[in-house]
Amino acid sequence: MPHYKLAFLGFGNVGRALAELLIRKEKELKERYEITFSTTGIATGRHGSLVNQNGVDLYGALELVRSGRPLSMLTTTPITTSLGFIHKSQADVLFENTSVNHETGQPALDHVRTALELGMHVCTANKGPVVHAYKELQDLAASKGVKFLHESTVMDGAPIFSLFREAIPASKLLAFKGILNSTTNLILTRMEKGDRFDEAVKHCQDVGIAETDPSGDVDGWDAAIKVAALVTVLMGIPLKPQDVDRTGIREITPEMVANALKENKRYKLICSAERDGENIIARVAPELIPSTSPIYSVEGTSSIVEFKSDVLGDLSVVEKDPGPHTTAYGLLADFINAVKN
Repeated sequence: MPHYKLAFLGFGNVGRALAELLIRKEKELKERYEITFSTTGIATGRHGSLVNQNGVDLYGALELVRSGRPLSMLTTTPITTSLGFIHKSQADVLFENTSVNHETGQPALDHVRTALELGMHVCTANKGPVVHAYKELQDLAASKGVKFLHESTVMDGAPIFSLFREAIPASKLLAFKGILNSTTNLILTRMEKGDRFDEAVKHCQDVGIAETDPSGDVDGWDAAIKVAALVTVLMGIPLKPQDVDRTGIREITPEMVANALKENKRYKLICSAERDGENIIARVAPELIPSTSPIYSVEGTSSIVEFKSDVLGDLSVVEKDPGPHTTAYGLLADFINAVKN
């Protein structure tokens, strides 16, 4: 029965949710998939790092981080850099969950590249490497006989990339449209209930889905990089987030939202892309959605994407109220798919 050594680079909400999920699913992974695992390293930005080739106590690591204590309490191996951590972990699988850089994909790109060079499978929720170096990383993974998988980069754990990779082969994606940013959708939903824009943003910050600086969401950058990832991977046309026609939701007022509801319409930040010959028209912008559209009823933090292909016509995927646990599941699914063959 194969045994896999795992390393966590990034141990925030998603990384900790993944650790908890692995603990919960350990018996099932062994009995159903003949997969056993141990953790050889955890690296964080705030709580330090640890490496232990004999296996890290995941329970203990979770307790230390929850209580604000440093992970160094569980190791005597000094770790000074993220690349050094990857080397010293000697892992078979790296879970790369550091913060996304929309402009360059760094330093996550170097993390992924280094792990693949060392012969590690890489599972990531970071969109940066996907949009800035997808073909390079896929080619590198293939040359090393490992996998580079990224299901959790768009719509958390919903099977978007694996849908086209496995469930509907020989299909050509012609266009897609949907809501891919949970924060802006919740802001607009709150404004429908009477909040001002700033009040809605503060609520998202208070519940932990918006950053202290919410510009990545409200100005459409998170949505744009998700559009770029879908186009790059599913349409086979490299696209950077800077190349997406982008408008955020700052100009949407409570009056506009109220007037739209009177007409049985709703404002949504819509992500879309369609083929135009050999080119792509990609856009992120607020749109008025009529009540006859499936997108109309998607509220709060839920998401939806409608795919138009050459074989199935229109196909929609809806994700209701995602969170770190759903993103963690996407990473777990990637792990299983990376090693199952």
